[in-house]
Amino acid sequence: MSTRKIILLVDDDEDSLEQLTVALKADGYDLRTAGSQREAEELLLSVRPDLAIVDLMMEHMDSGLVLCHYLKKLHPQAPVIMLTAVTSATGLTLSSTTPEARSWLMADILVDKPARPEQIRSEVKRLLKEPADAPDAHAH
Repeated sequence: MSTRKIILLVDDDEDSLEQLTVALKADGYDLRTAGSQREAEELLLSVRPDLAIVDLMMEHMDSGLVLCHYLKKLHPQAPVIMLTAVTSATGLTLSSTTPEARSWLMADILVDKPARPEQIRSEVKRLLKEPADAPDAHAH
C-alpha cells in the first residue's frame, strides 16, 4: 500500500493544472486532478486528500469557495491552498490572514495566480509539515 500523500488539484485552466501536476509529481505526491467543481466533488466521494489546491473561479465566480466548504465538510483536517486571480479580475482583495477570513473562505492560504510552482511546492510542504529540503520524501 502506498504511503504517498494525496493532493487534490482543481483548476479549469489546463496549463496551470499541468504545470502544478508535473511539479508536485516530481516531489513524489499522488496527484488527483479535476477541471471543475462538479468533477472535484465527484472525486471527493472516493478520494481522501491530504491536501487540496483549488482555483477560486471556475464554472462560477464562487466555485472554489463552494468546493472548499464541501471538502472541509467531508475532510475537515485537509489543508487547502486557494489559487485566485480575483484581484486582477475584479479589483477585490481577499486575504486568509485572520481566523475569521479562514472560517468563511475555508482555505488555509491564498495564492495569487499565476502561481509559481516553487511557491506552491513550498506551501504544500509547509502545510503538510514536511521538511523543505526533502523534495522526494514520498518517492519509492
